[in-house]
Amino acid sequence: MKFRRTAPEFCPPGHPDHDTADLDEAIVLDREALQLLVPGDPRYDISRQRLIAHLQLKIGPQRAIPSSNAVSHFDVKQVIRNVASEILKTLPTRLLHTHTGMLCNQDAQLSHFMGSQQCDQLFSSCATCDPAQRMRLIHAEVSRYFRFVMLSHRWGEGEPSLRDIEGHSIYVMPTNGGTRKLQSFCAVSCERDYLWAWSDTCCIDRDNSVELQESIASIFSWYRQSSLTIVYLSDVPDIGSLASSQWFERGWTLQELLAPRGILFYTQTWSPYKNLTSSNHKADVAVLEELERVTGIESRFLTKFSPSMDDVRSGLQWASFRRSTRPEDVAYSLFGIFDIHLPILYGESGENALGRLLAEIISRSGDISVLDW
Repeated sequence: MKFRRTAPEFCPPGHPDHDTADLDEAIVLDREALQLLVPGDPRYDISRQRLIAHLQLKIGPQRAIPSSNAVSHFDVKQVIRNVASEILKTLPTRLLHTHTGMLCNQDAQLSHFMGSQQCDQLFSSCATCDPAQRMRLIHAEVSRYFRFVMLSHRWGEGEPSLRDIEGHSIYVMPTNGGTRKLQSFCAVSCERDYLWAWSDTCCIDRDNSVELQESIASIFSWYRQSSLTIVYLSDVPDIGSLASSQWFERGWTLQELLAPRGILFYTQTWSPYKNLTSSNHKADVAVLEELERVTGIESRFLTKFSPSMDDVRSGLQWASFRRSTRPEDVAYSLFGIFDIHLPILYGESGENALGRLLAEIISRSGDISVLDW
């Protein structure tokens, strides 16, 4: 049973729209709702906050919310919607909903949030906040709702594209190689209490050249913003080591290693690497030492890398041991690492792409010695 009376909640005594009988009825309904719920249930807190707000209105001007803080139901909802819309602009264009397995664009993501229990609870909490507290609360709760996980992996056969999964739940699709990997990734993300997940196989419209270019330019920042990056090592058995994986030989995975603040490695059976219980393998001393040996990258870069021109030669050396399926990607995969924004021109030669990158580096750093790497 759901009790909801919103009209009197924002009409203080004396307001022409205020109806004492409605307010009394709302208080009774709030109390009855609380009797049906138990502490710890999110709905209990929502009902309790609503009861408090109604009681404050009932008491009158001495306890009422100050008029400068009195906002309408529409105003609060609109502020929440506006904040959510702004936050979504910084996130990937599409995300997988880990509970349903559906691919959602940003309109769908916003709709999910506005209809969620978290949004209802946030709205109720805002009713008793002053303006400054309200905005801090809204930003914190909306950001928490849209935490997302990124997948890093080596592409294999049968990877599902956007067209393959659009309009379908990945959980009910045939479990071939690529789809099974995507299903497992979303299931693991859900298990770790993340509602949203991203994979480069299906969350980018690769038939749209503009979107593809914008996505490539944004991928480093998306990995940096992610709450967690899950690295799936399809060639590492449960008793294997990181050194045996070709993931460390691929071009794009360099930025996928450096950008995230939190990483977890999973073996071919989707078990945590060495069954470690750590929430971040970059914070695990043993794994960090192994990463240093495998990549030749110092731990200070692995844990606190920042895109810049300060140590270009090191970045180029790290990349020199890696390869990409498309020759141009050797250069494109370094754009984020050096915080460089250049046009993505698939079809140009690898030499031309690398030449454009090096020319931009020299132009910005003034250091021609970077050519000797």
